[in-house]
Amino acid sequence: MFADLLRRLTAPGPEPLPDADARLALGALLVRLARADGDYSVEEAERIDRILATRFALDSDAAIRLRADCEIMEAEAPDTVRFTRAIKDAVSYEDRIAVIEALWEVVLADGERDAQEDALMRMVAPMLGVSDPDSAHARQRAAERGTS
Repeated sequence: MFADLLRRLTAPGPEPLPDADARLALGALLVRLARADGDYSVEEAERIDRILATRFALDSDAAIRLRADCEIMEAEAPDTVRFTRAIKDAVSYEDRIAVIEALWEVVLADGERDAQEDALMRMVAPMLGVSDPDSAHARQRAAERGTS
């Protein structure tokens, strides 16, 4: 399952991903961001579960299973560029802003902003084609939700 998706992600001219593969790509990107600082916390994993459950209308068990698949996918995937390209090709601009907001939720889930996570966010937003102002607004919304 992962080998086929990884092959499609690394193809020179990848086709847009089917919905199930786009879910894996998004989840793997969330996991990659959570692991960026070398401390994949329980709070970050739980936040990823909530994001996946909400975004894809899953119950908590299905979200946990999807995250587990995403963790495997992230560990096997070659680079972040492939995930972002797959997501950019698969979703509208408004949905990509929502992806950035979800990524910020993961960054902020453990209550700390780490330099590696910030660096990855500075790289990912432009790769998804999301403007700096829209990324900043997404970060503010994620921070407001985290404090409420």
